[in-house]
Amino acid sequence: MAKRNLYLTNVPVDEALARFMAAIEGKSECRSERITVTDALDRVTARAIYARLNSPLYNAAAMDGIAVAACSTAGASETNPVTLVRGRDFTVVDTGDPVHRPYDAVIMAEDVQEVDDDAVRIREAASPWQHIRPIGEDIVTGEMIIPSRHVLRPIDIGVLLSAGITEAEVLQKPRVAIFPTGNEIIEPSEIPKEGEIIESNTRMFEALVREGGGEGTRFDTIPDDPALLAEAVKTAIDQYDMVLVSAGSSAGTEDYTAAVLRQLGEVIVHGVAMKPGKPVILAAVEGKPVIGLPGYPVSAYLAYRNFAAPVLAMLAGRRAADYAVVEAVIARRLVSSLKHREYVRVKAGSVDGKLIASPLARGAGAAMSLVRADGFCVIPQNSEGIEAGETASIELIRPLADLDRSLVSIGSHDIILDIIADMMSAQGFFLAGTHVGSTAGLAALKRGECHIAPIHLLDEETGGYNTAYLRRLFPETPISLIKGLGRVQGLIVQKGNPLDIRSVADLPGRRFINRQRGAGTRLFLDYKLKEAGIAPHDISGYDREAVTHMTVAAAVAGGDADAGMGIASAAAALDLGFIPLGNEEYDFALPPRFLELPQIRQFIDTLKNPAFHKRLEEIGGYTWDASGDVKDVF
Repeated sequence: MAKRNLYLTNVPVDEALARFMAAIEGKSECRSERITVTDALDRVTARAIYARLNSPLYNAAAMDGIAVAACSTAGASETNPVTLVRGRDFTVVDTGDPVHRPYDAVIMAEDVQEVDDDAVRIREAASPWQHIRPIGEDIVTGEMIIPSRHVLRPIDIGVLLSAGITEAEVLQKPRVAIFPTGNEIIEPSEIPKEGEIIESNTRMFEALVREGGGEGTRFDTIPDDPALLAEAVKTAIDQYDMVLVSAGSSAGTEDYTAAVLRQLGEVIVHGVAMKPGKPVILAAVEGKPVIGLPGYPVSAYLAYRNFAAPVLAMLAGRRAADYAVVEAVIARRLVSSLKHREYVRVKAGSVDGKLIASPLARGAGAAMSLVRADGFCVIPQNSEGIEAGETASIELIRPLADLDRSLVSIGSHDIILDIIADMMSAQGFFLAGTHVGSTAGLAALKRGECHIAPIHLLDEETGGYNTAYLRRLFPETPISLIKGLGRVQGLIVQKGNPLDIRSVADLPGRRFINRQRGAGTRLFLDYKLKEAGIAPHDISGYDREAVTHMTVAAAVAGGDADAGMGIASAAAALDLGFIPLGNEEYDFALPPRFLELPQIRQFIDTLKNPAFHKRLEEIGGYTWDASGDVKDVF
């Protein structure tokens, strides 16, 4: 049996980075090059830049008007106007024109009264150097304009050119070699077979290197062959400033990276106390940094962020990225291991003046959680976690201003939320949605952790939706309901329904996937099972939970379940069969005071928008007769 790599350690993140920096610092030369200033945007200056010319180059008029000798205007007033003669007492100037002796002041055109073609009258005396920009007012020859290690901005380029500087010496961009590895890896253009994985991490690294001021070169995938990996790294060390090796860094039987790097140089750290991202390799080969990054996308991103990014910043002569840190209320309990510093992706938004952070999926392979995330809740090593309602620090990866324009939604899932988010984004607003089910959403609304709670809760006594639940949960608190959509609930089955499933009575003996506890869909299923006299334990998979309708549909489409509870649009999206079990109302609960918020007004406008209705029609499975109407619940 193949032996596993058991050399992983558990070094604290900060200690691992400090060890790595100490091993490579000063061993990589920062080279410079001269480029034209007009091509220097976002480049780092190698040394200070000094002005070649003054700015202005001469005494210049700061206004349109007339240039005068201030002494010739003495005594001018409203009651004692002074007449000036062209050529003797003044000359006409426009903004930027040179002002020569004997003139030493400019009077604005608005303050000059024309007498005839050769004479003007003024009613206020001018003071010396009034409205004149003297030589070198802005820039003086020999003055330092830009310091060394400065990232050049558009305004810097303009000032350099004004000072007569047309070329600048800048640091060369660090060159980074990027190697994907693995027998199972294929290119995005290929059709994947079972067991194959589309390689995307190294394309992400390419973009991150470019964003960090470097030039990344992504090579063809290296199979799981230690000799081939060693040859590639040896060749790259001669030509590049840093090497990134994607995958092969963990403890699997085909994870060779650490062993190869030990042969070529020194492995400083293999395994850090962070989650996700533990199996990172920090090595030095001929004094140059070589980093082995994990294969899971979230692990890869966080390992790059914590280790590759600071090293690249050092090589590029830049400051390491500073992430804005804010305090936010955590909407759901987070349990963490004492062994690691954990990075939990969160959606965030401002509700009633406080920032609320809702945790997203925590798996190392959940790449979409990075796309959706507004930041990371960083749980320190030796902490057991954070309780719901506690305040914690959030490292933002989106601008804070965006969070003030976010509509925080916690509750039931529907694919229409993606359409609404898309349409709201086009208007400058953001939908920060977390899918926890209807009842958990209402609990979050009651705690003040969201603006709206999407719900579809059937009251068994009345047969009605949502209103009865709201009256029970908010007996003394005003609550409003934005009417959403009518939709069809039912059983999602294989295309063509080969097992001939017609109702919940056919579920025993079939492989089933359910929605999570508290979800309106699950409550509806329980109601139908009770009607049919079927016990939940008679259904194989009743306790197998999915947090979205699309996850249910994906499980059926993939053959992992014969049936699952969901909505018609989710079945249609994946071209599956659907057995309707009943119509329901999918609405949005909120406190009435939120109705005047701009993001809520935009949300309602979107629900009423004919373009939104057209997209619903294309999907199928919805009605929208009252969509966007507001109903007060007492």
